[in-house]
Amino acid sequence: MLSTSKYVFSSRPRRFGKSLLLSTIEYLYEGKRELFKGLYIENKWDWNEKYPVIRVDFGEIQTLNKHLLEEQIYSVILRYSEIYDYKIKENLSVYVKWRLLIEHIAKETKKQVVVLVDEYDKPILDLMDKKEVYEVREMLKGFYSVLKGLDKYIKFLLVTGVSKFAKVSLFSGLNQLEDISLSKEYGDICGYTQEELEHYFREYLDNVNIEEVREWYISYNSHILCSLYFI
Repeated sequence: MLSTSKYVFSSRPRRFGKSLLLSTIEYLYEGKRELFKGLYIENKWDWNEKYPVIRVDFGEIQTLNKHLLEEQIYSVILRYSEIYDYKIKENLSVYVKWRLLIEHIAKETKKQVVVLVDEYDKPILDLMDKKEVYEVREMLKGFYSVLKGLDKYIKFLLVTGVSKFAKVSLFSGLNQLEDISLSKEYGDICGYTQEELEHYFREYLDNVNIEEVREWYISYNSHILCSLYFI
């Protein structure tokens, strides 16, 4: 995925390892080889090539309105501005601050920036039955639209969540996203296959009915999942 794609979207159910996937990508690009010692990737990754990473987690707080969402976005900008010694211009909109931050990091490090977004849909799901959802959705559209114009500054972008991907709505301003949610090639990118379960957890599976475990999880179906929400 990292070698063939640049703008990627993936939806999976909760507790399927989306955040762990983002952490894995984050540490790869940051060159933290010690975390991958003895693993498949250790001798297949160029650890000398490091890139700055911005990670945005919209699951950190409950977003009750657009003002709280704006504060959350600003807190991300503030955190990385401190890391990369960027002086925020307070008289600008949060969208302009977001764009200028990415441009500054790329120019300061002389490297393209990796952007990872976790639980992109939580601010909207929190407000699904409230009128504030429309203002929050528009703010998120602006947030993602900024990224479209920063192609030369971005190395890789991954957006994850539990809800359906729709280019005509929330991501209308970021229409180059490649949706891999239903791709067979990435079907096992998160979670565990039965083979992995039986191999890595075999010491815990004594007297466990594997067929019963399959029944617990067999209801997950990516086609059903991705028809649940239209954001």
